[in-house]
Amino acid sequence: MVSPATSPFDPYPLSRPLLEAVLADRLSDRFVCTLIWPRLGYQLQTAPAAEHPGAWIAGPATPPEWGEAFPEAPELIATRPASVRLTRSIPAEHKQLLKQQLGFAGYRIGELYPRRTRRATAVNWLLAHLALRGEPLPEVGPLPPLLEPPADPVKGHPGDPPVG
Repeated sequence: MVSPATSPFDPYPLSRPLLEAVLADRLSDRFVCTLIWPRLGYQLQTAPAAEHPGAWIAGPATPPEWGEAFPEAPELIATRPASVRLTRSIPAEHKQLLKQQLGFAGYRIGELYPRRTRRATAVNWLLAHLALRGEPLPEVGPLPPLLEPPADPVKGHPGDPPVG
């Protein structure tokens, strides 16, 4: 499921408040992706000579099934195939971590939008990533500036790619 790769791009270590902010839609979809991409071995292209500066591309630690399907890191919230692959990559024994560790009972009927359910998948994947590494979920940790939940949860935050 998960590569043990680390990346120099990890400004916000995983913590309970951070994952709760993802579930509460207080962070952009792109930010959520940047929590997962380096943990899948994708590498941010920053060098001036990089072919696609600012792009995340598959690196040597990217699992082959991800790198072959998505040579450039996919928008995990906006792109259904990437979200489905993320869901399927969570081992069965870790499928309930969202409920067990965060007490997340799911969204209410009026809150069920693909963006939000995919965010829940992303958080569950991150929890499984920690579990597979034998790491606990810290109770505290730094947070980026939080956004107000989007006025239109279907569209998301300004700059979020449209959900397909």
